[in-house]
Amino acid sequence: MKTRISPHPRQAGYALMIVLIMSVIAVIVLAATMKRTATTALLNERENQFNASFYAAEAAVEKVVGKMLADYQQGQDALISNNSSSYHLIYPTSGDNAYWGNFEFSDAQGNLNNTFVRLTVNGSTNFVPLQSQYYGLSGKRTIYRVLSNARQLNTRFNITNAVQQDMELDSIPIFQFAIFYNRDLEFTWAAPLIINGRVHANGPIYTGVSSSSSLTFNSLVTTAVTKSKKSLGSYLVSNMTGPETYTGGYTTNVPTMSLPIGTNNASDAAIREILNVPPAGEDVNSQLGQQRYYNKPGTMVLLVSNTIVTAIIKSSANDSSPIILTNANSPLGVSNSFPFLSLTNTFMDQRENSKVVNVTQINMARLKSWASTNVSIATKFPSDNPFSILYVNDQRNNGAAPLNAVRLVNGTNLPSFGTSSNVGFTVATPQPLYILGNYNVPVAADAGTTNTSHTVPASVVSDALTILSANWSDAKSFGSYGSKNNPQNTTINAAILTGVVYTTGTDSTTFSGGVHNLPRLLENWTGYTLTLNTSIVNLYNSVSATNQFQVPGNYYNAPNRQFSFDVNFTDPAKLPPGTPMLGVMQRNQWASPPPNNTTYAGP
Repeated sequence: MKTRISPHPRQAGYALMIVLIMSVIAVIVLAATMKRTATTALLNERENQFNASFYAAEAAVEKVVGKMLADYQQGQDALISNNSSSYHLIYPTSGDNAYWGNFEFSDAQGNLNNTFVRLTVNGSTNFVPLQSQYYGLSGKRTIYRVLSNARQLNTRFNITNAVQQDMELDSIPIFQFAIFYNRDLEFTWAAPLIINGRVHANGPIYTGVSSSSSLTFNSLVTTAVTKSKKSLGSYLVSNMTGPETYTGGYTTNVPTMSLPIGTNNASDAAIREILNVPPAGEDVNSQLGQQRYYNKPGTMVLLVSNTIVTAIIKSSANDSSPIILTNANSPLGVSNSFPFLSLTNTFMDQRENSKVVNVTQINMARLKSWASTNVSIATKFPSDNPFSILYVNDQRNNGAAPLNAVRLVNGTNLPSFGTSSNVGFTVATPQPLYILGNYNVPVAADAGTTNTSHTVPASVVSDALTILSANWSDAKSFGSYGSKNNPQNTTINAAILTGVVYTTGTDSTTFSGGVHNLPRLLENWTGYTLTLNTSIVNLYNSVSATNQFQVPGNYYNAPNRQFSFDVNFTDPAKLPPGTPMLGVMQRNQWASPPPNNTTYAGP
């Protein structure tokens, strides 16, 4: 007999209710999950769209910045200024990539297909402290703001994003550096040196001294390439065991710094043009025209030929009616019109393969006296634009063997005119330059010291620079090296911008001599001291004085070198007349401002 037991009706109802409740819960959970998924998808979509518009705005800014950087390499501040009105037309287009057709770009002022570019700081007049790798220097700072708004088209959300980048253009006086080289900077096998100012090279820096020497940098050292030791002049790296100290640290691979002379501003030939007479028809307002010493404000040009001496006295490079003084190239003619000038001196330079040097000699004390009373000087050079630069070009044709050069004598008290006691004086020439005796040392007690409180801002600019002591004899220079007079302790208080004969190999006959031998010498300086309070700058190779450096004992013996950076040059008011200005372009403030805002200053 079979028996079937049926569930109680109440138990069946409970089971059904539980099933219904669980079903409802499942539906609720499913709905919540679907809603959450949909919300997350929307948030993700919005975030993706936000990021896309942000990166599009950044791409627009970078496209303009890239163009500005390219223009700066070609023409620096002037080309940036000339092209500034066209930068706003630059933005990413479908011609660059089809992707950019999905975006709308504007300049935050309601103008579509535009990028905001505006000059926000004009640094044409005032010097300000610089930052980043230029910390400790002062310069004229100009800032352009580049800003873009971007919106992605045909999307769910109406999102506009913005990016702005301030680009800083700095002009830095080159003599604010203790040492500045446009190419290789060699300290190889230097005598003990302590360098208290900034050091920079656009090429590599080579160090390495003997165990009996030392090299100390008390300020930041920078190079656009690398810093290393290298065997040069027959000096081997294995013997370079002397200590090197970098109190201020050093940085490699920094941006190059160059003169604003236009294209090819890194080549020796292009940079050396700042020394030369401008060619006929060159625009004096061109970038190169403005950098030529011939054209700088406050310049008197002195041209010497075989038959005539000409002084061109002009109030500015644009002066259409300069005063031109001329006289025959004869002892009487020169002495009558230009009592500070002598053209009869000659001597032998043993460094230059014993060439005879024909000298355009400038007596600085007589020049100071002549200029202070000359009517033409007073007419063309008012007190607010005084006579402060002498440009000399010896154009005499003396045959292939002799060497034309300029020599400065009696230079303890330099000309310094105008309303400011800091005007100072610069001498520039495309020929080799020789300085005889102390220079810019108006107080005798300051000789041989680092005290430059009584000097005037001064610089000498030339193809090559040779320093002769006051005991130098032109007559004895034609004899043997050993027959020359012993020198005297000598002090030069002036910035130096000159050429060198670059290293071409690793042996002793192919070495530049290094930065410590940039000032050439022709005497046996053993036991005597050469004091330089200076800034040492090399931008180009020598093209007139071209013989390679030779080790001591052939035509000179090394002095006790007391080379110091003149801290006066860190004050813009105390820079030498006509100081060249280096150009650098760097990124300043970056921000993501609110859309349609061009004055955002950051949080």
